[in-house]
Amino acid sequence: MKKLVLLGALALSVLSLPTFADDKPVKIGIEAAYPPFASKAPDGSIVGFDYDIGNALCEEMKVKCVWVEQEFDGLIPALKVRKIDAILSSMSITEDRKKSVDFTNKYYNTPARLVMKAGTPVSDSLAELKGKNIGVQRGSIHERFAREVLAPLGAEIKPYGSQNEIYLDVAAGRLDGTVADATLLDDGFLKTDAGKGFAFVGPAFTDVKYFGDGVGIAVRKGDALKDKINTAIAAIRENGKYKQIQDKYFAFDIYGK
Repeated sequence: MKKLVLLGALALSVLSLPTFADDKPVKIGIEAAYPPFASKAPDGSIVGFDYDIGNALCEEMKVKCVWVEQEFDGLIPALKVRKIDAILSSMSITEDRKKSVDFTNKYYNTPARLVMKAGTPVSDSLAELKGKNIGVQRGSIHERFAREVLAPLGAEIKPYGSQNEIYLDVAAGRLDGTVADATLLDDGFLKTDAGKGFAFVGPAFTDVKYFGDGVGIAVRKGDALKDKINTAIAAIRENGKYKQIQDKYFAFDIYGK
């Protein structure tokens, strides 16, 4: 009887262990080039909202996580060939991406905006963008939006490998503007010295067709990690950890409605 009790206890303990053992960490893909979501500190470490949220989720799930840096347009391919287990890099949940990966529930939701020289007139029709050179990050939802909505209006769409490269060309006058996440543009460009003289112009872009239902964490199709992360997101929202991290970077509710 004692043996049966012991075996039962062992079985229960095995079932209660995390899916990922300590010697097999969860590998999280991120592009550390977009403050305040993810960037590099002077010592080379990753800092930012995405990074802190990811670490809080890993702590909540009681798993060891390893961050793997990757250019944004290479994140989904890296996930599919198992170089990483999840993508936590401000990736919007869209129908197109859902064909390739599964997404968790959102962990934040902000609109896209257009940044150009301050005072540039841009109406809701966007007709003023005809002939303007607009930089977008290659492989992003903003590139698709720009090609399908802005290009037919006469805008010249210029894809770049990173948003930081776009900022350099906007500041130098080689681009007339850029379309990206509003919070990213505000913190990563408009609040910097390089962004002086530039501003948000035109309407906020929120079309679900292009910008999805917020930003989530991508995992491989059918991976049980999705449910574990969803539980962890709900937990840090409930226990106040999410708000603590949010308030470190933003003066508003970035989670959205």
